[in-house]
Amino acid sequence: MLPPLNVVRAGLRRTTETLAAELARPGGATPPWSDLEWQLAAAAAAVHGVSPLLSSLSAWRHPPWQAFLAEQRAHVEHRHRRIETLLQGIDVGARASGIAIVALKGCALHALGIYAAGERPMADIDLLVREDDVAPAIGLLQELGYVESFAAWKHRVFKPATGAPFAGLGEHRDTPVNIELHTRIQERLPVTAVDITVRIRPPQPQPGLNPYPSPGALMNHLLLHAAGNLCNRSLRLLHLHDIALLSARLSARDWDVLWDEHADAPWYALPPLLLAARYYGDVVPPDALARLAVDCHPLLRMVSRRQTLTRVSSSELWLHALHGMEWSRSLGELARCLRQRIRPTPEASRERADMVRTQLWLQQGPAWAGLSQRRRILAWLTRPVPRMDTMFAVRAALEPPLHAP
Repeated sequence: MLPPLNVVRAGLRRTTETLAAELARPGGATPPWSDLEWQLAAAAAAVHGVSPLLSSLSAWRHPPWQAFLAEQRAHVEHRHRRIETLLQGIDVGARASGIAIVALKGCALHALGIYAAGERPMADIDLLVREDDVAPAIGLLQELGYVESFAAWKHRVFKPATGAPFAGLGEHRDTPVNIELHTRIQERLPVTAVDITVRIRPPQPQPGLNPYPSPGALMNHLLLHAAGNLCNRSLRLLHLHDIALLSARLSARDWDVLWDEHADAPWYALPPLLLAARYYGDVVPPDALARLAVDCHPLLRMVSRRQTLTRVSSSELWLHALHGMEWSRSLGELARCLRQRIRPTPEASRERADMVRTQLWLQQGPAWAGLSQRRRILAWLTRPVPRMDTMFAVRAALEPPLHAP
């Protein structure tokens, strides 16, 4: 049986904040945790994607914990080799077809040498193509053995024709590598889309895989992606680590890319940078933070200065019906957000149905995701509702208990 959920919630908060401090400044003393806390730490590390990084950076002495981290690193390194092979196939096929593709986020960070194989897990491969190249890009993915799984508002998801997701804790070498195909780089914050595609496309793309136009453009994408996850309370510690490591490589000119004249002011960039600074110290130039503070509206700026990783991530066990409201930039946008929480749009309902159909963590445990919106609202008003993604990780960490392989 699971421990009381209040105990789980407190344990996740305690272990998450300790993991964040250790990843930012390795070398801390081994925590005097109970067996339950070590298991919850494994759940938190898996949820936040930092198990392989901790394996090489942290020296905490707890044999089951060390075995878990080492096993996770081995799985990530094996899977990374598969991803490299797949990317090579995509590059060759795109060159032959005359398609220019930008390999996004994790692929770009690895290409810059910020991470070595086995350090950073990649849940999937994100690719950006022009609208006119969607059809040949889909044909290329089909030639590589992929089929379309579902289409969301900001990307189309493709999965291998064979293979099944891993139903355990964290990373596994045999987990299928999905591909997300984008034609725009955008996030809804919370209901209005912020689009930075113009900053991400190379000015003179070539057939095959292309890098970002500059490190500053990559940072812009990482910050917008982190902002979207902050707004949805699904930020990962890995996102902050990406930002901190890339920030150390940026010049003042790279930061200026955030204010490119072809797109709106980057008001969304302040919250993730403030959170990165909270855990990683002086990783962002003070003048960049000051300039971003002017762009960011007062309520979001105020809330962001008090946030912790736990509050804006899956480590916060309870669902929050009104999460992300502080990202609204007008009363009209706030009203739209409230209306959509009460009565989701047909598009949102379709996306939720696709998630239930394709995501393993939504298929195991209570059928929360399948409830009507009316029953979901009633549950929110009458009792704390645990997050299904978090509970999936907690159950995997506790059943069976964390142990050496």
